[in-house]
Parts: sequence; structure tokens; C-alpha cells
Amino acid sequence: MATISPRYDDQNIRIGWQVRIRKRGFPQQVRTFRTKAEAEAWARSIEAEMDRGVWQDRSEAERTTVGELLDRYAREVLADKKHCTPELSRLKTLDDAFGRVAVARLTSSAIASFRDKRLRDEERGGKPVSGQTVKHEIGLLHRVLKKAEREWGIALPMGLPTEKVQAPKLPQGRDRRLQGNEEERLLAACARARNPWLLPLTRFAIETAMRAGEMLETKGTADPETGERPIQTTGLLWKHVDLKKRTATLPMTKNGTARVVPLSSVAVEILRGLPRSMDGRVFGTTYEAIHLSFTRACKRAGIEDLRFHDLRHEATSRLFERGLNPMQVAAITGHKTLQMLKRYTHLRAEDLARLLG
Repeated sequence: MATISPRYDDQNIRIGWQVRIRKRGFPQQVRTFRTKAEAEAWARSIEAEMDRGVWQDRSEAERTTVGELLDRYAREVLADKKHCTPELSRLKTLDDAFGRVAVARLTSSAIASFRDKRLRDEERGGKPVSGQTVKHEIGLLHRVLKKAEREWGIALPMGLPTEKVQAPKLPQGRDRRLQGNEEERLLAACARARNPWLLPLTRFAIETAMRAGEMLETKGTADPETGERPIQTTGLLWKHVDLKKRTATLPMTKNGTARVVPLSSVAVEILRGLPRSMDGRVFGTTYEAIHLSFTRACKRAGIEDLRFHDLRHEATSRLFERGLNPMQVAAITGHKTLQMLKRYTHLRAEDLARLLG
């Protein structure tokens, strides 16, 4: 039974209405509202949930802010992960938007407004962030709330608000492949590059479909205090290469699992022709250096709109064109789902026609 009584300040001025609900089998519920109508509506909804057996204690969700959940997630979940810099950056964005909001008051409409604002991104002078970026941010918020509900004892009586928010529309994935004599021109330009690693790395990428971070050392965002950039990936190491078995082992990949990449005879030939560096890296350069050198090579070759990552698309498509099935290709490329594999695969119609006979 709910009891509703007025609340007064020290000058005997009424400042609100307090609801007190006592029901056998449930902890006492107390809450104060500005108006009596709000108090009555809340009392009816809580009592109705108790009668239906669906009531959940909201007190922890009302005492805890979203910012506290984000901080706990960073300490308890991301602390054990490698290469978590992107997620830490997303946590900062989410904290700026929802940090002071009580978990119980986080609504799907607030998240939808966040989505729309990020896509417009008024704070960046009208330059929008990508739909993929916003999707990652909302996805991270969903994982935090899910963790809180399932393991941290934070009840969400209305369910996960992130599940009710439509994901932003994503642009069609890139389908850029090497056309005509572009490969010949690209390799010729790479051979003339000042960076001696560019040519063998470009050829190796086309042969193996490996990601840049799996071959090269990459660095994260600079520490605001020291200015140092932490190493995110060391790249491919000689100790993980077995030329006799024709394999390259990747102990940690982008999707969090190890992978053994089979090497073609061309890939083995490329590796045999490389010098051995003292630090154990197969390619003694960094992603930043290769990115700059690759851009310049494309310009010299007169090739437009080609990115280094497009070589992974090219290599994946060639694996299919060689007759490998999706499971075999996924084992080489490391794609976890066929949907992602399809997004990175672009088969030429003329090659498919030849397979048809």
C-alpha cells in the first residue's frame, strides 16, 4: 500500500510529495516528487509491477551514474585488453554525453539524440563523424550496460535502452580493386620508393591478405602528459615465421584471437629475400612510414583512390578466384563472420564467367 505525504522545508513551505510503498515480500520503496500527480503515477506503476511479479529494485540504477559504469568498465574490462586505445577514446565521448546521467534515467530517446548529434557533430564546425564511428560508440555503451545488468547487479527495469535505438546507416563498403595494369604500375612505383620496405610489403600484402597492423608496427594515441605513443602492434616477427612449413603465426589479431596464415610460394620467396633485422621484425618499418610512402607511390603511378588497406580486399577476392571456399578463406584472412567476409570480397564478373565455363 502506498502512502503519499507532503514534504516541507525548514520554513514550512511545501517542496514536494513523498511516496512510501510497503508491500510484503518487497523492500520498502521511498521516493519524493515535485507534484502529487507525479507521486501518484509512480506509486501506481511500482505497485502494478509488484502485483505482476515483474518489479525490480531500481535503487542501485538510480544511485549510479553512467559515468561510474564507464569508469568501472575501463578498469575491470579494458584493463586486461591489448590495443584498447580506440575503446578508451569512445568511453571519453560517451562520458561527455551521459556521464552525469543516472543509469535509471538513461533513455533510448537520449541515445538517439546523441546519435543524431554525432552524425551532425555541431561541435566540429559542421563536419560529421562517420556512421561507423557512431555505431561503435553506441555498441560500446550497449556492452557496458549489458555488463552492468548481468554481472554488476544494476537492474534495468525498462531493459537495455540501446536495443531500441536504430543504428546509423552505413555507407556502402569500398569495392576498390586493382584494375587493368594498375598492379604493374604500382609495383614499379614502389620499386622506386625511398622506403626499401614498400615493394616487398606491398607484394606480401597482396599474397597473404594480412592487415597492416599484422605486418607492421603501429602506435596508439600520444599520452597527453608524456607525449609518448604506445606501441599497439609489433607487426610480424621472424620467430613466428616458419618457412619450411610455409606459415606465419599471428599470436594476437584485431579480433582478439590468434591465427596461422598459410604462405604461398610467392610469399615465401618475398620473405627469403628480406634482410634479418636485430629487433626481430620481418618488416623494419612502421605503418605511418609505409602509409606515406604508399600514397606517394600511387601518385607517381597515376593511380587514384587506392588505399593500402584495399590490398587486403584485393587479396581476399583473389583467394576466392583461386577456388577456395568461404571457410578456407576465413581461416586465412581471420574474418569471424561470413557477412564481414562478404564485405571484404569483390569478385570480378569476368572471372566468375570463366568458372561457369
